[in-house]
Amino acid sequence: MEKKIVLITGASSGIGRGCARKFAENGYKVIINGRNLEKLADVKKELEDKYRAETYVLPFDVRDRKAVTEALASLPEAWKAIDILVNNAGLVIGVDKEHEGNLDEWDVVIDTDIKALLAMTRMVVPGMVERGRGHVINIGSIAGDYAYPGGSVYCACKAAVKMLSDGLRIDLVDTPIRVTNIKPGLVETNFSVVRYRGDKNAADNVYKGIRPLDGDDIAEVVYFAAAAPQHMQIAEVLVMPTNQATGTIAYRKQ
Repeated sequence: MEKKIVLITGASSGIGRGCARKFAENGYKVIINGRNLEKLADVKKELEDKYRAETYVLPFDVRDRKAVTEALASLPEAWKAIDILVNNAGLVIGVDKEHEGNLDEWDVVIDTDIKALLAMTRMVVPGMVERGRGHVINIGSIAGDYAYPGGSVYCACKAAVKMLSDGLRIDLVDTPIRVTNIKPGLVETNFSVVRYRGDKNAADNVYKGIRPLDGDDIAEVVYFAAAAPQHMQIAEVLVMPTNQATGTIAYRKQ
C-alpha cells in the first residue's frame, strides 16, 4: 500500500515537531518545513532513527511567496502528491496594546499567521482536488474565540484562521477534501519565548501554576482528525488543559 504524504509547516519545534513525530510513528512520509536547517536536520534524524520514517526536508520561509512556490515545485515526483497539509507555522510578537504596538512586528505576525497559510493552501489544495483526496489541518487558537489584553492582533489572526478554514470547507464541499481547524489553549512551546522577545522568565510565567499542554498533546488531536474515516470530517476542535476554562480563565495552583 502506498504511503500517504504529510507536509507540516513550522516543523522544527513545538506543535509542528510533535505532528512530525506522530505521523512518522504511523507510517506516513513526512515533509518537514521550517527556516532553521540545523533544527530541521535534527527532526529528520529523530524521525528516521526512531520511526524509520521517510523524511524530506523542505526549508523555506512561509512568508516568502516566491520561496513557497519554488520549494513546492522542487519536490521530487515521489513527494508531490501531498495528502495532508498541516498549516502549523505561526507566531506572535509582544503584548502591546493595539494603539501602542509595533507595525513592523505586526506585519510579521500577519504575514506568518494569515498570508502564509493562504499561500500554502493555494499552492497545495489544487493538487488535492485533482487527485480526489486530501486534508487541510490548520492550527488555529483559542485566541480566535476570545480576545485578551495585549493580544488583539494575534487574536484577529487566529479568528481569521477560523474563517479561512470555514470558507475553505464551504469551497470544497463538493469534493472529498476535508478541512479541520485545531484550536489549542495553553501549550508550552517556544511560542511564548518569541512573544516575550526572548525573555524566558516572562514566558515561563505564562504557564506558572498550571500543567499546560505540549506539542505532542496537540499532535494527538491533529492525528485523530487525520485518521478519522473518510466519510467523517472533524471540522473544529478546541483543546485546553484541564484547568483552563476559556482564553482568559484558568485555575493556577499557588
